[in-house]
Amino acid sequence: MKRAFSILAVTAVVASFATAPPAAPATIRLEAESAALSGGAVAQSDHSGASGGRFAGGYTDGNRGAAKTDFTVTSTGGATTLVLGYANGTGSTRTLTLSIDGVTRQLSLPATANWDTWGQATTAATLSSGTHHIAYSFGSADNGNVNLDYLDVTTGSTSESGALEAESAVLTGGAVVASDHSGYTGSGFVGGYTDTNRGTAKTTFSVTATGATNLALRYANGSGVAQTLSLLVDGVKLRQVPFPLTSTWDTWATATETVTLSAGAHTVAYLYDTTDSGNVNLDSLSVTANTPAGPGEAEGAFLSSGATTATATPGYNGNGYVSGFDHVGARVIRTVVMASAGTATATVRFANSSGANRVLAVKTNGQDAGSVTLTSGTGWRTAAVSVPVRAGLNTIGLASTAATGGDVLVDSVTVGGETAAATRGATTPYTEYEAEAGSLSGGATTLAADRTYRTVPSEASGRRAVRLSGTGQSVAVTLTKPANALVVRFSIPDSADGTGTTAPLALYANGTKVKDLTLTSQYSWVYGDYPFSNTPSQGLAHRFFDEVRTTIGDFPAGTVLKLQKDSGAVATIDVDLVDAEQAPAAAPAPAGSLSITSYGAVPNNGSDATNAITSAIAAAQAQNKPLYVPAGTFRISAPITVSNVKIFGAGPWSSVLQGTGLKGGFIATGPNVTIADLAIFGDNRTRDDANGNAALEGNFGTGSLLQNLWIEHTKVGLWADSGTDGLYAVGLRIRDTYADGVNVHAGGGVTNNVRVDQSVLRNTGDDALAMFSEGNAVTNSAFTADTVQLPMLANGIGIYGGTSNRAEDNLVSDTVAASSGVAVSTRFNPVAFSGTTAVRRTTLIRTGGDEPNWKKPFGALQIFALSKDIGAPVVVEDLTISDTTRQAVQVTDERLDPGAAIVGRRITQLSLDKVTITGAGTYGIDLSSAGSGSVSNTAVTGAASGGLTNPGGFALTRGPGNSGF
Repeated sequence: MKRAFSILAVTAVVASFATAPPAAPATIRLEAESAALSGGAVAQSDHSGASGGRFAGGYTDGNRGAAKTDFTVTSTGGATTLVLGYANGTGSTRTLTLSIDGVTRQLSLPATANWDTWGQATTAATLSSGTHHIAYSFGSADNGNVNLDYLDVTTGSTSESGALEAESAVLTGGAVVASDHSGYTGSGFVGGYTDTNRGTAKTTFSVTATGATNLALRYANGSGVAQTLSLLVDGVKLRQVPFPLTSTWDTWATATETVTLSAGAHTVAYLYDTTDSGNVNLDSLSVTANTPAGPGEAEGAFLSSGATTATATPGYNGNGYVSGFDHVGARVIRTVVMASAGTATATVRFANSSGANRVLAVKTNGQDAGSVTLTSGTGWRTAAVSVPVRAGLNTIGLASTAATGGDVLVDSVTVGGETAAATRGATTPYTEYEAEAGSLSGGATTLAADRTYRTVPSEASGRRAVRLSGTGQSVAVTLTKPANALVVRFSIPDSADGTGTTAPLALYANGTKVKDLTLTSQYSWVYGDYPFSNTPSQGLAHRFFDEVRTTIGDFPAGTVLKLQKDSGAVATIDVDLVDAEQAPAAAPAPAGSLSITSYGAVPNNGSDATNAITSAIAAAQAQNKPLYVPAGTFRISAPITVSNVKIFGAGPWSSVLQGTGLKGGFIATGPNVTIADLAIFGDNRTRDDANGNAALEGNFGTGSLLQNLWIEHTKVGLWADSGTDGLYAVGLRIRDTYADGVNVHAGGGVTNNVRVDQSVLRNTGDDALAMFSEGNAVTNSAFTADTVQLPMLANGIGIYGGTSNRAEDNLVSDTVAASSGVAVSTRFNPVAFSGTTAVRRTTLIRTGGDEPNWKKPFGALQIFALSKDIGAPVVVEDLTISDTTRQAVQVTDERLDPGAAIVGRRITQLSLDKVTITGAGTYGIDLSSAGSGSVSNTAVTGAASGGLTNPGGFALTRGPGNSGF
């Protein structure tokens, strides 16, 4: 989602030890249209939103090398911040040349949303007392094509990067200027955050900004343990800020928090509150607009093995850049969506002042793709490398293979011809067609929408499906894109003994029969109470739907595909949806790879390939070669152990590992595991936690990648366990599991930096995506850009305890039972929350419901303190919640079992910002817990029971922009 923000000005309060408040640095605004314009630069007014109503235009290609806007600035001398207001509606970053008294540098101006949206570019400078000329020109090395609005000149104490120096802020309560440790910027740092000053030590900055804003505080923490301070904006405590350990008191790191500010001046303070642990030193505060990382920005990619985000070196685009490539194995991986397969040019924007060229390995979709040389020099520059790409979702990675030569900074990795990913949820290779939106004939009917647990419509996408109950009845959809492969989600009746029935479903294209699809109920229909069985006599049936996939030949857009009941083999066929796509041909073996068929694995004949694949993995490990799984179905009867190996299939439509009974899949026991481009299908027919296998489980160590995998009918899709540190799972399709889709689990040790990205999960038997800190903390992990549909039990996304985890840019729909769309919870007795837990930019549709055993409602977004308090910050930003079954937002400590003792829990430091609630089944916001939090820019409409209920006495601080409650 593209959002425009305006950081109007940033000022620091001058240090003072007197009782009177210090004077703020002066900011002078100079209008561009009133400056000296030459070389074709002219005053214009044909776009709205400009300060003063006009701006300087004419920075067109015809005026390259000539167009210039020259400001005359009179300064009292000292550190100066220059903020240029500009518009860039070209869609890409443009450049101009900045000249300060004849000394030049190139200035990058990132794209704004359009020509009526104005952004800012900030430069730090040191000016002597007197008159200066500050000019912005379209130099011969620039690409220009921007409009200039104004120049804000602020004279005051800032660092060379434009940050506000803490020693120049307002210091109270024992906070003092110090200089007894090295590495600080400016003239010193702020100390005094000692236990003696608990409850009083405070550093207050003055900031003028608008919109979502990053507050990046540079600090040192050599105490040996993580520490905390409280963040206050305009005197109101928002949350506790964690400060992880730095190696020494002379080593500095950055702690960044995002806040939403109304237009105007604000105070930003860091207080050693009575609830904090303090004992840190503060150096400076950088204040920048927060925008979601745009295409190519490295700071929004997956980072591991030492690669970290940073902001200390100016001139980067977006919200930062990536450093840490002096660590062996450090890597950055980003997803790239391409319209077609072929060879593309990847461009790396970097800075390298180490004095030596750095070479980074390049990987596409997990496979080696050469290297890129990042030469030593000054400033931000670019290097290009050719990479192979496939149609649809790709991963492009850079990795360090050596620690020598110093670090290199990576700002962005862009690929020529890449297309935009989905705004929220996964970018899928298929187009989804809801059956109820198709054309019905022969008496076919649409089932009425229903959310009642254990009814067929309650488990259908959109809560509706099409029923074919007589021979000749059909439903048809028209392809909007070419397709050669289909997935049909369906339900047919089960057999009386629970072993399953089969039935044909005819497929026609433009009236001509293509084939019969064979449907089965063997993997659907379970009965009784949790964990459910295959015994129909126990009643309480649910899990009605399963899926069938098939290739169909090539059909163009506009083809009418009809699904018709041509047989009386079963009484009814319920069709929920059709996914249609262009499945690629089988991919060839990677260069230099070994094949499992060379070690005895035989496809398509039902023989057991487990031992052959195990032998092939051992050979690939010994020879340091990738392993290839060619097209075909290979049956396995036990989980296969993997570590330090790269396994590639011919694509998930081509290469299938088929489990036997409850067995199959992979167990990771070490680092550097890559598994990509294949399908893992189980043969589970009910949930058996003791004996069933996950498709993927274990300790993936460091440096692992799971990509483009299709998983069905296993106990769990992915169970990433203790010891995993830096696992990237991307482009997964996880369907019809009997327990969790993904569980990022920390039991015997910490699990760190696991990210599940651009994946689709449907019809899972438990949480679709879970982080479970059971005994140890899941740390710094994320679910991003994922789509969750129809979890049969539990939540779309559940975060159970842990440290600094997040769920962002997701789409969750149609939860069924005991389920929220997103739950942040201490249910199941996890370790306590710490750090900041964030839920951002996520859409929840028809989510929430009832816990059937205890008859308790679950909200679409649930903040649930059951086994212990939630005392660490929970940040909820930019959520869209619609058509909820019960509450839209539920903040609760309510015990589930009516027989349990009442234990009051508290939820504190909850922040809700930019939450849009439309059509709640009960309340828009239900605060049924003691505690405290804030809400801003949040709107509730169409809530059946009202906008807000607060029976728990929750202390709610109301910020600006709220309505409907």
